[in-house]
Amino acid sequence: MPAATAASPWYKHLWPWIIIGILACSVTLTLSMVTIAVKNPDNLVNDNYYEAGKGINRSLDRELLAQNLKMRASVHLDDVTGEVDLRLSGDSQPRTLELNLISPTQPEKDRKITLNRSETEQGRYIGQLSDKIEGRRFVELLGTQDDHIWRMFEEEPVSHDKDLLLGDEPLQGAEDLKK
Repeated sequence: MPAATAASPWYKHLWPWIIIGILACSVTLTLSMVTIAVKNPDNLVNDNYYEAGKGINRSLDRELLAQNLKMRASVHLDDVTGEVDLRLSGDSQPRTLELNLISPTQPEKDRKITLNRSETEQGRYIGQLSDKIEGRRFVELLGTQDDHIWRMFEEEPVSHDKDLLLGDEPLQGAEDLKK
């Protein structure tokens, strides 16, 4: 095949096609990235960061109350029946508890379970889970004592063959609040 000469049209030369190819790939990849960014928005940013910051102190007060009440909990998730069996010890035995399993990055995977106190066994609470949950979660347990809400909050790997222990780790961020 004869080489292209200067008198031949531009489309018979190799370099214009290389430059057009690079530009076409760049445009295609940019449009792909924009499409991905629009379809999967980042939901980790809190627009109301001031209120969230004020909520940290309220949260620490609730965790400190749970620590003062000597609260401990063991949570077992039954893989077959979906039953949540929680054993609670400490100076508070409310009628119901709220167990929140919070995904750090995917809010659609968050689960809220209401646990009712067993009438036959002291310190046992039972609830029902609608689907299987596995992976890293923030586990939050809320209860009440004398019209005050206490809270246990820990990051735990959740699986159906392992019990979750709450209240076994020291309270982080409240060193100056201890009384």
